[in-house]
Amino acid sequence: MKATEAKLLEFLRKSPQFVIPIYQRTYSWTESECRQLWDDIVRCGKDDRIVVHFIGSIVYIESGLSQVSLQAPLLVIDGQQRLTTVSLLLAALAEAIGEDEPFEGFTARKIRNYFLLNTEEKGDRHFKLLLSQTDKASLTAIAGQKELPKDRSLRVTENYRLFKTWLAHGKTDLATICKGIAKLVIVDIALNRAQDNPQLIFESMNSTGKELSQADLIRNFILMGLEPDLQTRLYEHYWRPMEEDFGQEAYNEAFDGFMRRYLTMKTGRVPKQAEVYDVFKVFARMAEAAAEEGQSVESLVADVRKHAGYFCAMTLGKEQDPALRQAFDDLKELRAEPAYPFLMEVYRHYAEGLLTAPDFVEIVRLVEAYVFRRLICVIPANSLSKTFATFARRIDHARYLESVEAQLQLMRSYRRFPTDEEFERAIQRRDVYNFRSRNYLLRRLENHGKKERIAVENYTIEHILPQNPNLNDTWRSDLGAEWKKIQNTWLHTLGNLTLTGYNSEYSDRSFAEKRDHEKGFAKSPLALNEGLGAVPRWNEDAIKQRAVTLAERASKVWRSRFLEDSVLALHQANGSNPLDRPPDHQPAIESPEILSLLAVLKTAILGIDPAMAVKQFKHMLAFRKRRRIVCVIPQRRKLKLVLNLRFDEVDDPHGLCQDLTGVGHWGTGDVGVVLNKDADCEKVLPLVQQAYDKWNAGVKG
Repeated sequence: MKATEAKLLEFLRKSPQFVIPIYQRTYSWTESECRQLWDDIVRCGKDDRIVVHFIGSIVYIESGLSQVSLQAPLLVIDGQQRLTTVSLLLAALAEAIGEDEPFEGFTARKIRNYFLLNTEEKGDRHFKLLLSQTDKASLTAIAGQKELPKDRSLRVTENYRLFKTWLAHGKTDLATICKGIAKLVIVDIALNRAQDNPQLIFESMNSTGKELSQADLIRNFILMGLEPDLQTRLYEHYWRPMEEDFGQEAYNEAFDGFMRRYLTMKTGRVPKQAEVYDVFKVFARMAEAAAEEGQSVESLVADVRKHAGYFCAMTLGKEQDPALRQAFDDLKELRAEPAYPFLMEVYRHYAEGLLTAPDFVEIVRLVEAYVFRRLICVIPANSLSKTFATFARRIDHARYLESVEAQLQLMRSYRRFPTDEEFERAIQRRDVYNFRSRNYLLRRLENHGKKERIAVENYTIEHILPQNPNLNDTWRSDLGAEWKKIQNTWLHTLGNLTLTGYNSEYSDRSFAEKRDHEKGFAKSPLALNEGLGAVPRWNEDAIKQRAVTLAERASKVWRSRFLEDSVLALHQANGSNPLDRPPDHQPAIESPEILSLLAVLKTAILGIDPAMAVKQFKHMLAFRKRRRIVCVIPQRRKLKLVLNLRFDEVDDPHGLCQDLTGVGHWGTGDVGVVLNKDADCEKVLPLVQQAYDKWNAGVKG
């Protein structure tokens, strides 16, 4: 590596060409970042005391160490955002200057020929900066003064328009802008592919500008180190189609969330958003170790691409089946993101033909009902992510829909699926006006069972009993002496709320006036207003009776076909009940330290007998000679060993062993040992040796 300070304009002029590799993210600076750069340039241009202004580093790969001396293009691995933004500003400045020269060296011709174009070159080599995919065509059109393509880059064209607007506004003269740009300084960092590790350098850069997303880091991690042909093929066949599925705006906003849900589905753990990249690296390395040589990278990228398609279908309205699309839209409005890892797995099975579209719709509706009923019943939602992280692993594919129903129904305590009775009782008395999903609630109640759905956004929420604390005499008479208490108790509850397009006309009028108005409740076409025309007086009894009616309807909207005990018992007998399993049985390893510990332990165990077979199961590693000797179950922050011994057989001088007799657990044997640091291996190995000696000698126990 060689790093030097350089004036940005001199750096651009001397460089043959900058190429943004396909694995880099697309251009993503927004108005906020452009404004910051603009303000810095204006400040520098106005203040003669400021000699230079540092804007970050440009890191690129070249074949040798002599900076920008070769005519081969320079492959940029950090600095794309700054290079692109400055190029857009220079292009806008050249157009604004025209035939003038507001500051020495700044004419339209010089700006374009020195900093934007290679005048003696043709084709792609004609341009100083080549971006990737959609960004490329838009930037080359701007630099070359050509018509923008139809499939234009939103960010490139929008920021170019911003700079043109700011330059034309006239608050800052062009000479000041030119002076400010001339003071910009970067650190020029050249890497040698044979000597430097671009990926490590890329990860360690703490550059100014827009922070890389977790998805950006993952894409670079996958593609950066590959041979160019494989890199191009994987990008064009898998990654680029994913970007197109999401679309320019959604890719920047939603892809990180998808990667988090994808890793949750794959590992059974819910990574923090900021740790998605680190978790993915561990996951990818484990996948590589388990795959056949030469297949791991492509199979991993193909799998990510496949599930991204499912995610887009569920969250971005790309589903083709109308009933499924509506179910996904309702789930999205409910903000049930924790369920997506499970539903992506179900979508895969649906795509593979394991279940029909109607059954898939029913599963989505069950998940929706489970999430919504718990919200209404004020059951803490912080368990949902963990519940759905491993939910798919408990499903019997032979009886798919019934199995999902059973698993939801079998959950207890804070994970429970509220019954009709609990749900109806809660929704009658809940303040749903100040509920986060009130529009969703009223829309689903209104449109349930309808083929012609109404757009709830065209209506407003109406309090039948008004919110005004100073009710008029008619209202006080209808409610009785306890009118104030009744208003405070029932004002924002379901029984007192409806939808109307005539909120301003109703105002605080009496119930009779609202009911009998030309556009009143009695003539309303809305399902929520059914029966209001027959109510003689709006009082506490009327509110409570309507709440009962709507609660019964809600149980049908957010339904669950509660199964018979005999059916549930069958699913419990098959080991499907999550409460019958250890709470942390999943084998995923998030921590690099635990991954390292597993490698140390594996080496140590095989040191007892290198001929032992090692078999990878879904939840554990099993070491076997004539019989299983020891099973290793990876957990979040530790390894759990199960020795194939009875607890009364083991010699445990350090008191490390746990008696698992009669306790549900993974592995074979009744002796458990927890291992959480390398030093414990020395104490654990003699215990493993005892199990080995027992079964290698052929003793039956």
